[in-house]
Amino acid sequence: MIQTLSYAETGAFSGLLTDYIAEKPALAPFYNRWPSLENFAAQIEEKKATYTPEARKRLVAALRDQYGFAPDPEPAIETSLLLLAEPTTFTVTTGHQLNVLTGPLYFIYKIVTAIKLSRQLKEAYPQYDFVPVYWMATEDHDFAEINHFSLFGKTYSWDSPNTGGPVGRLSLDGFAEQLLDQLPPEVPAAFHKAYAESKTLAEATRRLADALFGEFGLVTLDADRPSLKQTLVPLLEKEIKEQVSNAAVQATNARLTAAGYKPQVYSRPINLFYITDEGKRERLEPDASGADCVEVTIRNTARCHSQEELLALARKHPERFSPNVVLRPVYQEILLPNLVYIGGAAEVAYWFQLKDVFAAFDVPMPIVLPRNSAEYISRPNAGKLKKLGLTWREIFRPLPELKKQVGAALGQEEISLKEQQQALAAAFQQVQEVAQRLDPTLVRTVAAEAQKAAVGLAGLEKRLSKAAEMKHETAFTQLAHLKDKLFPGGALQERTDNVLSILINNPEFIQDLMVAFEPLKLEFTVLEE
Repeated sequence: MIQTLSYAETGAFSGLLTDYIAEKPALAPFYNRWPSLENFAAQIEEKKATYTPEARKRLVAALRDQYGFAPDPEPAIETSLLLLAEPTTFTVTTGHQLNVLTGPLYFIYKIVTAIKLSRQLKEAYPQYDFVPVYWMATEDHDFAEINHFSLFGKTYSWDSPNTGGPVGRLSLDGFAEQLLDQLPPEVPAAFHKAYAESKTLAEATRRLADALFGEFGLVTLDADRPSLKQTLVPLLEKEIKEQVSNAAVQATNARLTAAGYKPQVYSRPINLFYITDEGKRERLEPDASGADCVEVTIRNTARCHSQEELLALARKHPERFSPNVVLRPVYQEILLPNLVYIGGAAEVAYWFQLKDVFAAFDVPMPIVLPRNSAEYISRPNAGKLKKLGLTWREIFRPLPELKKQVGAALGQEEISLKEQQQALAAAFQQVQEVAQRLDPTLVRTVAAEAQKAAVGLAGLEKRLSKAAEMKHETAFTQLAHLKDKLFPGGALQERTDNVLSILINNPEFIQDLMVAFEPLKLEFTVLEE
């Protein structure tokens, strides 16, 4: 069964996201076009006017090279690669970190959203073709964010010694012993195979994405390649000489704040990293002694370059430079014939900081689309909901409210001594008046006794309430367990659970998502077995 509710009803999303979905006018200055089917016509024309045949040729050549490990790729992937060579093909892109074994469920939801939207665009604009793309965040260096995942309440981790550099380049030495060999036997072979047959984390992630989504024509891109970094040279020159991105973001942040929204990411004077000879990804920072940014240091090293030296290095070796969160989206849009970026709530928020950055580099900003979000209720959990007398919609409410509802359904008496407290207060008020007439020095004593009696009555109320709850303790324990199962740690399931927690018991889960998700409806999905 497929049901939907508004993002606001879940209580799990930021005000910025719910305001965007509601098309609040205050947010209109921060995005290019609203994500509606009809708005893609103008987006296509804008991208068509700026994306060159040379850029397309470079992209296809790089993808062919990256898929070289698979001489016979999935037919649907081969079709996508052939389509990308045509001037009438555009991309629908999502991006994510290289979480081991896909990490939380929202990795899957992002990609399914991209695939489903590509199909819907083809139906609406049959004269064009649309290829879903997964942009691998191979240059990210936050290893602690991607080295683990949760399955059936257990955390599986990989402890690689090679940290501090782009995670996509990490060798998989020790991965099998530390992680793969510890997995339950029910884990599909494709998950083992992707890592067992790969040398790096980027290669393994591509293989796994191909195994899960290759039949749908998903193309996976690793932009950490010298041939692709050549396109960065104009951007690097402008950023090093003028630091335009930071000025653009700061101006936008001021407007966002004035509109009542908190900026999501922090912009720096130079929004670039440098990949050292040791393979570390270090920030570029203007030297504190240079008032006009004449010198730039590479953080955590002794290296310091004049602006001219850094420009010469950027022109000769652009592959050594790596955009941060502010400039990575611009790099993406330079490389791809892209129309839309699909991201989570936090990503939507930081893309709204970037409209002026795109303008500064004369690159069209894509449509920004919130990914589909979902709650999956298995058959056993659906049965528990029914037994407790709850509906799928009600389970989103806070646990104390649900306990009251379940208790009322089970005939639990509502304990309240409010009337008794009021009567007690009135009685002591009368005693206080008598004390005032006969001996005013006793007024404070009466007040103290009144306070003591009120506290005692409140304590009795709590004890009586607990006694009433104990009559239905089993039901409340089941409710708490169910709530924690569906909302681990009080958060949405998609932010914690791995796809294997569902896929092992329901091999058709991804196909179910393809049916259930409607990207442009902008509604939260509930899938109940």
